Formats: sequence, C-alpha cells, structure tokens
Amino acid sequence: MSAVPLALALRLARRELRGGLRAFRLLVVCLALGVGAIAAAGSLRAAVEAGLAGQARALVGGDLALSQPSVPPEPAQRAFLDRLGRVGAVTELRGMVLHGDDRLLVEVKAVDPAYPLVGAVALAPDQSLAGALERRDGVWGAVAEPALLARLGLSPGDRIGLGDATLELRAALTREPDRLAAAIGFGPRLMIAEAALADTGLLRPGSLTRHSLRLVLPEGASPAEARAAIAAAFPQAAWQVRDTAEPAPGLGRFLDSVAAFLTLVGLGALLIGGIGVANATRAYLDGRVATIATLKCLGAPAGLILATYLCLIGALAGLGILLGLAAGALTVPAFAALAIDALPLPPGGGFYPAPLALAAGFGALAALAFTLGPLGRARRIPALALVRLHAVPDGDERRRPDRATLAAVALAAAALAGLAIATSPTRGLAAGFVAACCVLLVLLRGLAWGLARLAARLNRRPRRWLGPPARLALAALARPGSALPGMMLSLGLGLALLATLALVEANLGEAFGRRLPDTAPGWFFIDLQPSQVAPLRALVAGIDPTARLDTAPMVRGRIAAIKGVPVESAAIAPDAAWAARGDRGLSIAATPPAGSRIVAGRWWPEDYAGPPLVSLDRTVAKGFGVGIGDHLTLNVLGREIEVEIASLREIDWASLSMNFAILLSPGSLDGAPYSVIATLRAADAPALAIERAATARFPSLSAIRVREAIETARGVIDRADQAVRATALLTLAAGILVLAAAVTAGARRRGWEAVLLKSLGASRAQIRRATLIEFGLIGLAAAFAATLVGEAAAWALLTLVMKLPWSPLPLHALIPVGAGLGATLVAGLAASRHALAQPAARLLREE
Repeated sequence: MSAVPLALALRLARRELRGGLRAFRLLVVCLALGVGAIAAAGSLRAAVEAGLAGQARALVGGDLALSQPSVPPEPAQRAFLDRLGRVGAVTELRGMVLHGDDRLLVEVKAVDPAYPLVGAVALAPDQSLAGALERRDGVWGAVAEPALLARLGLSPGDRIGLGDATLELRAALTREPDRLAAAIGFGPRLMIAEAALADTGLLRPGSLTRHSLRLVLPEGASPAEARAAIAAAFPQAAWQVRDTAEPAPGLGRFLDSVAAFLTLVGLGALLIGGIGVANATRAYLDGRVATIATLKCLGAPAGLILATYLCLIGALAGLGILLGLAAGALTVPAFAALAIDALPLPPGGGFYPAPLALAAGFGALAALAFTLGPLGRARRIPALALVRLHAVPDGDERRRPDRATLAAVALAAAALAGLAIATSPTRGLAAGFVAACCVLLVLLRGLAWGLARLAARLNRRPRRWLGPPARLALAALARPGSALPGMMLSLGLGLALLATLALVEANLGEAFGRRLPDTAPGWFFIDLQPSQVAPLRALVAGIDPTARLDTAPMVRGRIAAIKGVPVESAAIAPDAAWAARGDRGLSIAATPPAGSRIVAGRWWPEDYAGPPLVSLDRTVAKGFGVGIGDHLTLNVLGREIEVEIASLREIDWASLSMNFAILLSPGSLDGAPYSVIATLRAADAPALAIERAATARFPSLSAIRVREAIETARGVIDRADQAVRATALLTLAAGILVLAAAVTAGARRRGWEAVLLKSLGASRAQIRRATLIEFGLIGLAAAFAATLVGEAAAWALLTLVMKLPWSPLPLHALIPVGAGLGATLVAGLAASRHALAQPAARLLREE
C-alpha cells in the first residue's frame, strides 16, 4: 500500500476513535486478561531465576559441591580437593529428637568448622555458629529451626536426645545459606558439629546418609576446569557434582512446570478471550455499516476500508496488550510482598523484558488471528447491500472471508501455536494443549452445526408441546448469523477448562484425602540395621500381636548406563527422567511385592542364584526405551553392576506399599552395606506405643508417621487447590467477558427482531421466554460437551502425567453444567432486556 492511502487510513481510523472506546471495552479487557496472565507467569519465573542466580554460590555452598550416599569420600579424594581450593564437609541424615515423652523426626545436618564457606548463618540469640556448636562440660551444642522449638516447646538452654547423644539447644537457626526456604523435608532442621555426629551413633552401615564436600576455588579459577579435573582423577567415584550453573536443579524443574502450567492457562484465557475479540470486532463493524457503506459509495476501495479498521483495532489491541503487560510486570513485587513465605527464595527485583515481550507476541498474534475474519467479511460486503439491508443476505457467499483472509488467519493461528510450543519448557505438554484446543474447537463447531440442524428440523415439523416461544428460540438457533456458533465456542472452551480443573482438583482431594488413609501403613521405620529386624519383630508382637510389620533391605545407588549408553547421553522421556537423576533406593526381593503386578516378562524363582536380574517399573522402562532382555548398569557405592531386565511391573504408588522402581534379584547386592526399611500397620494406640518403644530401644531408628506425611501432602494439595481456583476464576472471567461480547455482537439484530415480533403481536413475555430458551439450550449443549471433554482431559492428566488414579466424580462434573446454564441464562436475560428496550419508531424510521 502506498504512503498516501496508509496516511488516509490512519486519519480515518483516528476519526473513528472520536466516537469513544465504549464499543471496544471488551476487546481491550479480553486481550489484557490473557496477556496479563502470560506476562505474570513469565515475569515471576524470571524473578525467581534472578534470585537463584544471585544466590547460586551460597546455595551450592561454594563453587562446587560433591555428594554421595552412605559412605564418606575417601581420604585421597579429600586430599585432591584440598589441593584445588578451600574444602568444607557436610553430612545430612534423619534422626529422632527426644525431649521427655515427645519425639520428633528431624533433618540432621552435621557441619565442620569451615561451614559455611559462602554466605552466613543467622542465629537467635545472635552468636557465632562455632560457639553454639562447641562442646561444653561434655555436652555438644545444637541449633534448630524455630519450628522444632515450637513443636516440642523448647527454648535455648534446654537439652534434647539424638541417638545415643545428649545435646544442648543453644539457639534458633533463622537463616541457613545453602537451604531453600521452601525445601521439602520430613522434619525441621537440627544442626550439630561434625565431631558430635560420632557420639550420636546414627552413622551405621547402609544408613540413609548423604556426605558432601563443598569446594571454593581460588580467584579466577574455572569451576568447569576443576570439575573436569575431578572427573578425570576419579572416573568411578559415586559422587554427584553440582556447580553454580545449576544450584538447585529440582527447583528449576519445578519452576519450569509451574511456568508451563500458568502459561498454558494464560493461553487458554487468551484463546477464550480471542473469541471475545472476534465477537467485539464483529459487533463494532455491524454498528459501522452506514459508515462503511458511505465510504464505499464515495469510491473507497476495499483495501482502504480494511487498512482503516485494521489500524483502529490494532491500536486498541495494543492498548489491551499494554494493560496486560503492566499488570504482569506488577505481579512480581505484589506477589513477593504478599506471599514471600511461599516462595523458595526471595525473587530478584527489577524489570524483565523477555517474558513481557513474549506475552506481547502472544497478544498480538491472538488479536490478528481473531480480528482478520470479521475484517475480511466487512471488506467483501458490497455498498448496495450495506445501504439497503445493513447486512449481506444470508445466502450470499460474501458472508465468508476470501481465501487470502483465510490464509492470513491460518498463518497467524499457526504462528501462535508455534510460539506456544517453541517457548514452553515442556514442549510435549504445550503441543498436547495446542492439539487439544484444535480438536475442541472442531468438536464445538460441529456440535453447534448439529444443534442448528436439529433446531431447524424441529421447527419445520413442530410438535404440539412446542409453544410460540420455543419455536421462536428454535428459529433463532437455526437461522444463519445466529449467536450459536460464537457462544458455543466461547462458552464451551471456558467450561471445558473449568471442568478439567475442577475434576483434577477433586481427584487429587480424593486420592490424598480418603484413599490413602484406608490403604497406607501407619508408620515407616528407616535406618533399621539388619541385626535389629528380629528384635523389632519381637517388640511389635509383644505390644500388638495383630500388627503387621513388613521389611525390605535397601541400599542407595544410581543408574550409570542404559543399554551401554552413559545415562548423561541417553535419550530419556521427561516422565521417567526422575529415575535417572541422582541416586535411588534399590532393594532385592524373592517374590513380587504387594501393590504391583507383572505386565511383561517373568519373575525369577524364589531360590534364584544366577546373574543379577532386575524388575523395572513399566513407566520408567518406557521412558528409558528398554524392554525385557535389555541391560542397565547400576553404580552402587562406586561399584558398577550390570543387570538384565527380567520383568516390568505396574506399581500402585498411591497405596504407599513398600515398593521400588528398581527391584533386584536375590544376591545382586551381596557385599554392599545396607539398611532395612519397614512399614507398620496397626491401630493408633498400639502403633504409638510401638513407636515409643522402638525408638527408645534403637536410638538410630527413625520413625515417619504416615498420617503426618499425608497431612503435609494435604497441605501441599490445598495450596495447589488455591492456585487451581485462581486459574479457574481467570477462566471464568474470560468466559464471562466472551459471553458479554457474544451478546453485544448480536444486539443490533436482536433489537430489529424484537421490534418486528412486537409489531406482529408478540408480547414482551413471549420474546423474553424465547430468548431464555435459546440461550438455555446453548448453555446446556456447551456444558454437556465441556463435561465430556473435562472428564477426558482430567483422565489424561491424572493417569498419564501425574500417574494417579482417576474417578469420574459425576457430582463434580455437574459444576460446568450449572455454571454454563447459569451464565447463559443471565446472558439471555441481558440480551432480551436490551432488545426489548430498543425504541420501535426509531428503528423502523431507519429502515
């Protein structure tokens, strides 16, 4: 387009704006809502990453951290690290704190005098860490998180028992530089001196202990070079190495998942809002019929009209995008102020342009994809048709955009989908979301077409029970230009997302609220020595002969290679990556454990004494790309063991039965130091007595109350529910806006129809009932479709992604039905009220 027509289009667009922005309020708000959600998700993630980068050395504890389970590093390894820089040692394990009759599981951290190498520890009352942990009058000191003091009613100066040792609690630990604020553990932190650990007796062969060495390099030294030198010197070492490039890998994966979820919710809101944008654009253009007709009669080409309204709507879309970006940018300081305790670490301050630019791109592409269609239809309308009828005849093919417009819409939609997939940290999930949205759009459009055909058929062959209002409603559904397609798409998308969220939330509550207490054991005992198993059984039988105690040996190890390929280079599906990260619990069994079933291969004989075999979780095997007969290489305390896959199991993890993803044949771990874990099923009173007696007799034993763990899980689920409800409210807000846009889009035509019907003798009550029946049928159809889609989506998320059981929960599925029907009836009342309020004389004079 030449410069002169473009300048003219801009001038005409500016004059159109003189009429005010009232007609475009919904367009602006719909875009602002979706863009704001995406901008907020990206900005919050960027802020937390900035905070993570700023504290990377403190979180690692130095420039490098090397950790391994069960056994401490060898003296030669420590000596090698001493030559590279300053070294500090940390040992972490679990233990039971005793105070009077009270017992509490804690996370014990034993530190050497060099701790912390980076950062600072804060204590209350203020004092040095070395002084707080030193030995005084034969008693070692300890510091603990405030939660421990509160739960046991302790204060500085009180004494507690830990294993075989008595400790004096000297301060509250208010800041630990290498611990994330929201780190998940089985209990509060208790910090002691490394020298005190030997007195506790908690270090036993095979105990669940993690030994770490932290390394601070000289100024200018490269962590990458140091890491390479360590790997070359000790290629078979069992330790894992972490540096400042990834100080908290678990947190990074968590942030990826949260950001992906929030971005997809934002995209859903943007998609729903996009239909509202299309409806708002259509409503505005319907109201500008006279202006467009005048321009065409004066010789304005179709390209000028398209450019004029494209500039106008582009400017208003830009306003909506800017409002959304502003809201997203303000999310970081607002959320940090309101929910700082819920964050894993304080977010970095500042402005993050990259996520805002991405959100703006999503908004621009959505606006383009959803406004080109109405603009393309307006471009094709001939001047005489506009002047005479204020609309193109229903059978005119020019009601549809031309091929060039359709191609542009398809290109914009493809770009929007491609951007969503390319920028998502979980591309598979994003691709599935895009595909599901496309399928849902097709299904809803097909449902709208089928409902229109059914309405037309019923109206052609009316039944006696169909009164005038019902026939008017059926005619409105069947006529070309009906609100049915737009409302079905917008309402169906919103309700489908709402139904999915409601059903996922309800199933999570079902799984963690009712199912676990009925099937789970009451207690877990860890760090049980093999020689203590028989005495523990006797103790349990003496207190409660009906109690059931199940035991299994366990050693920590990691997967070193998959079918001969090092695990770092192997192609592993995301849903199985957890099994290849870090060390895992390994066990042996002569018979298949409860809570699992063999789905491929065969279990080994009970007296099997051949080469090592393994039974693998089916999902893990699928993610690894392995099957029966393939080989895995396991690294157990520095010794590599090659095992052959003999069977695959389907494991019911939600039952909390004693199960392992990697279960080995008898004899596979001979020679490796191991501990025993046990589960106890007993009534509450005997179980509590057993716990007290067992922890008193075996000080190194740690008892985990499953009920408390479930309550902790419920707390996590409750917090997740709050987030789900917030996203549901966002979806609901988008759906309400789109409904309003759909009603506005057909307001002018409804006004004409109401005037004509009143002129033909229809009463206001009949017109109102007809509108309510029409909108009610649309709401019921959309809610029915959304319920089916929500059930399918919830099943896929729970069973395929979360690996949890799914239940239909029909009562919860009624939520979208009620929401859809209520929303459409309210919209119907608003539409009928507006239509009946139109002055008949003015509209007839205009005609």
